[in-house]
Amino acid sequence: MNMTFYRKLPVPKDIKEQYPLSAEMAKQKAAEDEEIRRIFTGESKKFLLVIGPCSADREDAVLDYISRLRTVQDKVSDKIVIVPRIYTNKPRTTGDGYKGMLHQPDPNEHPDLLKGLLAIRSLHMRALKETGFSCADEMLYPENHRYLSDVLSYVAVGARSVENQQHRLCASGLDIPCGMKNPTGGDLSIMLNAITAAQHSHTFLYRGWEVKSHGNPFAHAILRGYVDKFGIAHPNYHYEDLIALYDVYRAKGLSNMAVMIDTNHSNSGKRYEEQIRIAKEVLHSCRHSADIRSYVKGLMIESYLEDGCQKIGENIYGKSITDPCLGWEKTEKLIYEIADAL
Repeated sequence: MNMTFYRKLPVPKDIKEQYPLSAEMAKQKAAEDEEIRRIFTGESKKFLLVIGPCSADREDAVLDYISRLRTVQDKVSDKIVIVPRIYTNKPRTTGDGYKGMLHQPDPNEHPDLLKGLLAIRSLHMRALKETGFSCADEMLYPENHRYLSDVLSYVAVGARSVENQQHRLCASGLDIPCGMKNPTGGDLSIMLNAITAAQHSHTFLYRGWEVKSHGNPFAHAILRGYVDKFGIAHPNYHYEDLIALYDVYRAKGLSNMAVMIDTNHSNSGKRYEEQIRIAKEVLHSCRHSADIRSYVKGLMIESYLEDGCQKIGENIYGKSITDPCLGWEKTEKLIYEIADAL
């Protein structure tokens, strides 16, 4: 093999025993889980916002951001449930570039996965303890999910991973909502097949064990736009897109039919300020179609303390080092506008 085995890392059980949740934290996480599940079953009509930085790059700025979300959440709790996104693993199109806090807890230093494992657990635990939020992360590496499985309330499978068998099988073993994004090429059948697989039971190999999953009834769709063969980005959040997906999704007969709309990525062409307009257009579509409102459960928004993005090494506090994000002032205003529109 053309690789060097550097060191053996602690297994998830060891990390969890070293950094355990308190009984109070576990109770809070269970309450958050239940409220979010009720949105997907239709028992709750609240609107879900999975919102936060494109990538969690530093603990202090992320916790500062989430503490501000707490204040806003308390004001809109009758209409909106906020799940902060703390994305600690980042897919890279070419494999190069910043891969997230798991790999580099300090973006300016070399990768250190042991420090990274401790850093991402610390960040998620502090968010839960200090703000009451159990958060969202991307399941980029299925074998790593268990390091955070007791602190997460929402998981996403990305556009580059949604066709991967291991991601689908691991998603089928989760008991929290798991969003399956449409692939970068836009084929909705791939996304719907992934949801079908995730809702079914499977026997498979996981972390050296033969395991049986029981199916995840909360697996659902995420529309994030797509890129055609010429490299041109195309949105798929418009009224016509939502009606078209509703028809093919309903024909599948899946449990808890649901879709989240990603307002950035190819839907915005990575023009981060367009997220404001896109969010309002989705809400407009919901008002004009009971079918759309019945299965559009919420939005995914990329937001941080400062507008835009920066290069690694600039060290601007609260500014994304991956995709550009909405700054705090625009974010706060948008959340209140969404609440008023619901």
